[in-house]
Amino acid sequence: MKNIALPVAAIAAALLLFGVFVAFAGVNPVEVWAILFKGAFGSWFAWQNTLQRAAPLMLAALCVAIPARAGLTVIGGEGALVLGGLAAAGLAQALPVGGMAGTLAVCGAGALLGAAWIMLAGWLRQWRGVNETISSLLLAYVAIGLFKHLVEGPLRDPSSLNKPSTHALAESLRIGGIGGSDVHWGLVLGVVACVAAAVWLRATPSGFAVRVVGGNLRAAQLVGLPASRLILVACALGGAAAGLAGAIEVAAVHTSANASLIAGYGYAGILVAFIARQHPLAVIPVAILFGGFGAAGSLLQRRLGLPDASVLVLQGIAFVLILASEALRDVDWRAFFARLGRFGPADPVAVPDQA
Repeated sequence: MKNIALPVAAIAAALLLFGVFVAFAGVNPVEVWAILFKGAFGSWFAWQNTLQRAAPLMLAALCVAIPARAGLTVIGGEGALVLGGLAAAGLAQALPVGGMAGTLAVCGAGALLGAAWIMLAGWLRQWRGVNETISSLLLAYVAIGLFKHLVEGPLRDPSSLNKPSTHALAESLRIGGIGGSDVHWGLVLGVVACVAAAVWLRATPSGFAVRVVGGNLRAAQLVGLPASRLILVACALGGAAAGLAGAIEVAAVHTSANASLIAGYGYAGILVAFIARQHPLAVIPVAILFGGFGAAGSLLQRRLGLPDASVLVLQGIAFVLILASEALRDVDWRAFFARLGRFGPADPVAVPDQA
């Protein structure tokens, strides 16, 4: 119960503080809250925008959640995502086949490069002692630099003038919408990946071994588990999820690799994973919620004149509060309030003898 109550309370508190923030800008907080949820879930059009944004968030969150079950804090999913999109666009230019096989090859290329990129952070951790949080974040900046260099240089489509991009994917390689809607099949892939990750972690020997390594590395080594290999596997699966997210964004949304791919999904995935407490199944509803908040940003701008990026403030507040709630998770509140005399008598205070 506490695993659900604390994240929900953190999100509610973030919405409350966001209301205070916009109130200082002269905007009615109640109207902001109403527009947030209307823009996210108030119509079928809003739901389509929400679910379209939720797909990459699910996969980017897995890039944090899966390594976390092995005891690592990887926050460089943005780098794996943009390189995954670049790999998909680059392979598409040389691919001789189209159709389902071509689409799978494009998505597979993105997943493989993403896996290799996050595995590098795991390798640095295990064999060079480099903190994976720092290395994965710095590697993300390196990946973005490589992405910009290649998109604006060797892989650039000469016809893209004002906005450098790669050549557009052939129509046969693109991922279409579900039932003719704007919600693409990448959402299904995201849900399937979350379910598969949950089943793997809970119902397979290798998934159990990864959880043992994450729970107590020393104990895992004492019982003979190949801890370093399992950590690399967890990093590879997380990176593959982020790389797949980038490939799907190229194949389903942007149709080419360009600066629009650097949209911060990898960083938002950190927040989604932490609120979901690194549980792959919990990632699904949390990603939909924050996908909705992102989709409502443009409505806030049109209706109330708030910047489209104001929802980033909401995300930042939520991230701080969810981290704070983790520190309060193991507090014995009954004992705490008992000391204040609310639920029981306080400890008697010794009074010196006056005699």
